[in-house]
Amino acid sequence: MNSLTNKVLEFIKRFDVSEIASADTNPSSNKGGIVTDLGDGSDVVYVPQFLPLEKSRQYFDYIDKHMPWTRPKIRVFGRTVVQPRDVCYISDKGLKEYVYSGFKPDVHYWDDYPLLKEILEKIHKAFPGTHFNSLLINRYNSGNDYVGWHADDEKLYGPNPEIGSISFGCERDFYMKKKSQGQVVGYRPFKRAKTDSAVERHSFKLKHGSLLLMRGNTQRDWLHSVPKRAKVDSVRINLTFRRVMQM
Repeated sequence: MNSLTNKVLEFIKRFDVSEIASADTNPSSNKGGIVTDLGDGSDVVYVPQFLPLEKSRQYFDYIDKHMPWTRPKIRVFGRTVVQPRDVCYISDKGLKEYVYSGFKPDVHYWDDYPLLKEILEKIHKAFPGTHFNSLLINRYNSGNDYVGWHADDEKLYGPNPEIGSISFGCERDFYMKKKSQGQVVGYRPFKRAKTDSAVERHSFKLKHGSLLLMRGNTQRDWLHSVPKRAKVDSVRINLTFRRVMQM
């Protein structure tokens, strides 16, 4: 291997780590990201390489091994079912209780998990307008784990919540579709229904170390889901940052 080839490989290696590392803390709210304008005051910013690859591996290993995971029973369409993914909840102290589908997760705090606080600070530095104070972590152990169509539009997040989502591990599809009148939502496996084939849709491949930021009226006007994938046999961990409005 000649000296020129060595220099090229060294440049690529430096770019994969140091250049991405500098991009994830850039104060510009959209730099390095792909902005999708959803219309009517909604948009999504997708940054495929928000965090360095090696650092993302460290975060993944830490979260996978050290979080107090639980797989709760929830109420969906009048039935009690086991949620199809593991969960853990982190927040500031003194916030309103978080309850969804009849389940109230145990609350843990940032100071007990400094690496999670480190990720939070990176998001705030890259997107100065964000002020997240809570975090719902989901672990998808295989392609059988999923989340059905829903919006993060709970009242405790206010009228126009921003939702920041960071993914580690296995790549998974993330689908969005415009809400329609009479829309039924819930934690069901994704099915491409004939009745809503004309509804506007978008999809993203959520990569290891990526960031997806949903802004404006997105939670009011759009639903999102991570569908089942039969061929997926590895773990994905997703960190969903939200802001709970103070009492």
